[in-house]
Amino acid sequence: MIAAESTASLIQSVDWVAVAPPTIVAVVGLVVLVADLFLSERNKHVLGWVSLAGLVAAGLFLLPLTDSHRSTFCLSGPRATACSYTVDEFTLVIQLLVIGGALLTALLSMTALKDARNADKDLPEGEYWFLLLSSAAGAALLPASRDLATLVVALEVASLPAFALVGLKRGDKRSSEAALKFFLSSVTATAVTLLGVSFVYAATGTMHLTEVGEKLGNVDGQLDTLAQTGVVLTLVGFAFKVAAAPFHFWVPDTYVGAPLPVAAYLSVVGKAVGFTGLILVTVVAFPEYADVWGPALAALAALTMTIGNVAALRQQSTRAYSAVRLLAWSSVGQAGYLLVPIAAAGYADRHTDVLETTGATVAYALMYAAVNLGAFAVAALVGRTQKLNRVSDYRGLYAKSPLSALVLAFFLLCLAGLPPGIIGLFAKVTVFSTAVDAGLGWLAVVMAANVVIALYYYLQWTALLFRAPEGEPAKHHIPAPLTAAIAVTAVLGVALSGAPQLVLQFAEHGVR
Repeated sequence: MIAAESTASLIQSVDWVAVAPPTIVAVVGLVVLVADLFLSERNKHVLGWVSLAGLVAAGLFLLPLTDSHRSTFCLSGPRATACSYTVDEFTLVIQLLVIGGALLTALLSMTALKDARNADKDLPEGEYWFLLLSSAAGAALLPASRDLATLVVALEVASLPAFALVGLKRGDKRSSEAALKFFLSSVTATAVTLLGVSFVYAATGTMHLTEVGEKLGNVDGQLDTLAQTGVVLTLVGFAFKVAAAPFHFWVPDTYVGAPLPVAAYLSVVGKAVGFTGLILVTVVAFPEYADVWGPALAALAALTMTIGNVAALRQQSTRAYSAVRLLAWSSVGQAGYLLVPIAAAGYADRHTDVLETTGATVAYALMYAAVNLGAFAVAALVGRTQKLNRVSDYRGLYAKSPLSALVLAFFLLCLAGLPPGIIGLFAKVTVFSTAVDAGLGWLAVVMAANVVIALYYYLQWTALLFRAPEGEPAKHHIPAPLTAAIAVTAVLGVALSGAPQLVLQFAEHGVR
């Protein structure tokens, strides 16, 4: 009888429609890897179009899931409510962000790989597309993960290919150094996370997030210290993943050393993965320890946004790769803003308040993804002719490429939270209000001060675009994929600024 019950508890149902988006991305990645063996060097560009088509197909498979709440890989018997994979509003929004971010990265990558091919640089296309799709598959799996094991596996599937992508420029010392720093920091984060997860499992006897949340409040007194240690270690591991200070040291050198499309991918999709995992473990698995992680995340938010913005402010415009480095430090500062609503969730009294606060992070992440990918797309355009990609190289961009200059100015104003970048302003106000409503007035003051600091370097870069160019301005030739990436992000930014409710409505629907 016991054996029969044990066997029955291992039987799981599989909803193939629910798991279709990450599955399609993973399958297309395998197809690309195999096809690379049979294609000649002259036809390698086909792999890019196959990857692009796969990402579009994965995005389309989100449509049948929009009006339903699905769960799969569920345990049978009395624990039938415990599922490892759940599709809800939160899952769909993050999967849309991940797949959309990977799609725009693919457009940037097609131009970058073509330029590398024309310059006879060793940047293997087959491996590149396989690694990008593999990472995107893990990133798409993570928001649906509802047990600690699946969460960690998805996190590592998203992270491990990214190490290789960063170091894929063979013979480039900066790329190798960036990959090493990224690898060492991420491996440390993984080790700490796994140790924390094992402690939580030992204390609760379950891996499913909802059950962990229920059992942490009733842990035996002898295991209480073990549970607390597990919670702290798990949060520290995710702090590495989201580049929260003081665990942010790998970001600038990694972004500079990586191929520019990979840096753009890490700044958006990589960040979304870390924050999604952090929301799931705090709000779903560790609500009983909100009095611990709430103040801790609030302190990390203040420290992260301050270090990121002050470091961005100190960047020298004539320094090599200063444009990418400034965007890297800016992303650290933006990570601080993204942490604010999660910290506020630790102070929320009702379930509805938790939904609204975590939803504010989702809303801000959507805004940030669109405009930051757009800024990287214009940086990729300038980098085709200005190999050092300094901020000073953007002087007079309006005379060389008026539309690109206007679009970049719009993206920078969105990141700064100034009109006409209305969506950036509204997203910051939403995050600011969560801190005030949670009683974190001091954090709201720190955020306001950092917004003022960030205004200086964003506006300084914006003004540089319209100054008189030095020398004869050269026209920028924009390849079709790069044009598409810039156009899509610009349209998204303008549309969201005209109708910010399209994003801000997600501030009412966080993870359940």
